Amino acid sequence: MSLLEVIALTADDARAAQDGGADRIEVAADMAAGGLTPDPDVVEAMRRATSLPMRVMLRANAGFRTTGAELDRLRDAAARLAGSGVDGFVLGFLDPLGQVDTAAIDKLAAVTAPLPWTFHRALDNAADPAQAWEVVRGLGGGLDTVLTAGSARGVDAGVDVLARRAQQDGDSASMILAGGGLRRRHVAVLAAAGVSAFHVGGAVRPDGAWDATVDAALVAEWRSLVSAAADGA
Repeated sequence: MSLLEVIALTADDARAAQDGGADRIEVAADMAAGGLTPDPDVVEAMRRATSLPMRVMLRANAGFRTTGAELDRLRDAAARLAGSGVDGFVLGFLDPLGQVDTAAIDKLAAVTAPLPWTFHRALDNAADPAQAWEVVRGLGGGLDTVLTAGSARGVDAGVDVLARRAQQDGDSASMILAGGGLRRRHVAVLAAAGVSAFHVGGAVRPDGAWDATVDAALVAEWRSLVSAAADGA
């Protein structure tokens, strides 16, 4: 079974994602910073606008490191958002050496439990992404998805890495959510390697503009593409 996840910033985005056939939305704010924690009031409005599963970003700055004070704020935000009807979260941090910050992740995952969560593209920006991938695969606490492009430069540069990871074993393939500059031409290649989950944002907005609302027709095109690739894999 394939999955198409769409980034939604507003209630209108959420409606369009659902109308176009998306399976899940990732809720975030400030995409100029790569996606930060949204306002809980916006999340509540989106919950009223869609029945789709919603995973909400937990991230306080444009980088992938966090501080104790930021982590406290994110823990408070997670507790409030969990009561807003969300279905999961998106999080992940690196330490000053560029390694997976398991201590920070464990603290935040303890608050998000029992909801599932996605490790985001901090993985692609690790000092040693191959080593980080093995660390992330071993994380517990509700982790079930890893959003990754295979490279900090995007899927164009990382598609071969994603394919190799997916071919490691079934568990690896099932964890990968391919996204970060994903293009239509990548889908069939990745599906053939065993990837079944895909993540888009700008690709379902007119001209790829973040200030444009998600276009349901573009979502529908991606839904058809992903379904066809999964059927042909």
